[in-house]
Amino acid sequence: MTKEEVEGAYEQETGRVIVERFAELNPVHIPGVLVANHGPFSWGKDAEESVHNAVVMEQVARIAYLSYGINLELKMNTHLITKHFNRKHGPGAYYGQKNNTGIYQY
Repeated sequence: MTKEEVEGAYEQETGRVIVERFAELNPVHIPGVLVANHGPFSWGKDAEESVHNAVVMEQVARIAYLSYGINLELKMNTHLITKHFNRKHGPGAYYGQKNNTGIYQY
């Protein structure tokens, strides 16, 4: 956040920055965000799900921190990320979905 955003209507500007970030993202698929020099902001269908999403973000941040500590050249494989996301949430989702027998597929 800029100096003006922090020294102005801080809470309102924080919300605006989050809304700007999600202008082309689906907040249902990404139920939280990290604002630089701040903690996580998360949301969900209720308070319990919001807290769960915050805890997940903290764990992912911890894993990323440890991973980069091991290998500063670490890169994300965008093709693999897309595959994992789409198999759970994409139009042809199948991971974690019930098949015609009522059994979850993994």
